Amino acid sequence: MTVHRRMPPPSGGLFADAPPEPKRIAAYQANIDGGSRGNPGPAAYGVVIRNAKGEIVARLKKYIGQNTNNVAEYFGLIAALDYAQTHDIRALRIESDSELLVKQMRGQYKVKSGDLRPLFERAKKMSQTLESFRIDHVYREQNRDADALVNQALDEVSRPSSASQVEKPAQKESTLRFFARYKDGWLRPESELNLPDGTEVEVMLRLKK
Repeated sequence: MTVHRRMPPPSGGLFADAPPEPKRIAAYQANIDGGSRGNPGPAAYGVVIRNAKGEIVARLKKYIGQNTNNVAEYFGLIAALDYAQTHDIRALRIESDSELLVKQMRGQYKVKSGDLRPLFERAKKMSQTLESFRIDHVYREQNRDADALVNQALDEVSRPSSASQVEKPAQKESTLRFFARYKDGWLRPESELNLPDGTEVEVMLRLKK
């Protein structure tokens, strides 16, 4: 005689809820770029930040003085990380066309430059405060928006300031007719002109024979 034992149902019942899947964090994306005209020379960074829907939520650009391309790239990265921190963004993906920066942040390249070391350490520390951080290398064609911001920042610095572009009011001109004699290499008025020091005078000669 065969006895069939009835196995007890699993704890929680036959239709027990499956363990919840970990909640995915919506990641923002930041395209960063840095450039220098002269390397070193006038330098700036540009950052374009998109939300999880791919919508642009911020465009950042800034002139950073005389620096190298690589320093400008790191300034762009730090600007993107700073934006994430101040706007409570927990997941961030960085895209950069600087292979050096990307591989240094991934630990594939050592940071030997004394100029880059403190910037690298700051960026690394900031990235570790995020719940999710990723950095990828892209080609320059895929980074055009950030590159355009770099050039805008540099162009704005190279243009004259708005104050210098304001036209100066036209100075009033007056005509004074007097006679003078040329002697010993000097043109000497025959009468006292009584002009204040620094007065600019335009002289037109009409010679008398």
